[in-house]
Amino acid sequence: MRIRTSHTYEDIICVDNLLSAWGEFIKGKKNKSDVREFSQHLMLNILTLHQELTDGSYVHGGYHAFKINDPKPRDIHKATVRDRLLHHAIYRQLYPFFERTFVSDSYSCRKGKGTHRAMDRFRSFAYKESRNNTRTCWVLKCDIRKFFASVDHNILSSILHTYIEDEKIFRLLLDVIKSFSVKGNKGLPLGNLTSQLLVNVYMNEFDQFAKHGLKAKYYIRYADDFVFLSRDRSWLESLIPHIEVFLRDRLQLDLHPKKVSIGTLATGIDFLGWVHFFDHRVLRTVTKRRMFRALQEKPKPATIVSYRGMLTHGNTHKLRPRIDIEDRS
Repeated sequence: MRIRTSHTYEDIICVDNLLSAWGEFIKGKKNKSDVREFSQHLMLNILTLHQELTDGSYVHGGYHAFKINDPKPRDIHKATVRDRLLHHAIYRQLYPFFERTFVSDSYSCRKGKGTHRAMDRFRSFAYKESRNNTRTCWVLKCDIRKFFASVDHNILSSILHTYIEDEKIFRLLLDVIKSFSVKGNKGLPLGNLTSQLLVNVYMNEFDQFAKHGLKAKYYIRYADDFVFLSRDRSWLESLIPHIEVFLRDRLQLDLHPKKVSIGTLATGIDFLGWVHFFDHRVLRTVTKRRMFRALQEKPKPATIVSYRGMLTHGNTHKLRPRIDIEDRS
């Protein structure tokens, strides 16, 4: 029996929550033209949104599509300011509840987690399973093919219904989910804050299977990348068909055939932009190239600070002086 949220529809749509959501939403966006336009009549817009949500006339709008390279080309779909405000209102109420249902070793889009925490956890697991590098530690690494585009709306809805008791909240979530599709009833937009929460709800099904079905002690997931660590290579090999069946039958997802591998820490494990060895990690070659290409294009000071911070998480002493050179050039 799963725990169920005690939130009410009013908790989400009330004016106080919409105003608080606006305060969170506008951080870093105040100079955007669509945000400025919405804010010119802020209270009227919020009260109108509240009224439409109250009387059931609210309809989620469309999306503006554009591409980014992060690091590979990605299709981003951005909703209107009005709809994104609602996404924030939903997220700020429901995230704390769903956070309690997630396993500790999923790290994507969670407060207090992130890539660096995931990498540190990977290193901790490697120390334990290799018995401080006195045993060979094998790593099964997997990736899901076209993750966001493959999320099945009907399956996601059925999962949410096991948690959401308030039917109005459930229908509101369905409106957000069904506002976008790639093909048929599949796909979530990369640009939505709600998508970050919903994909974790979706993949939590697999996380629970990995921990309790497969009895995996050393398992880490970040978005659609996940790893299992073990001294037993044959056990890791035996997991692959079970993983494939569960993902296909339960979630309608497929492993990327070219991104399933088993390797050792001695030869290096490519995970989250770094190549991990037992006692150190080095930046992946494509990540280095992307970083220096971005630096040559005169990035903002905040970008340089971000790269300097990133380099502190691995063996990059030869790269750091080059950052300073590019910064001064």
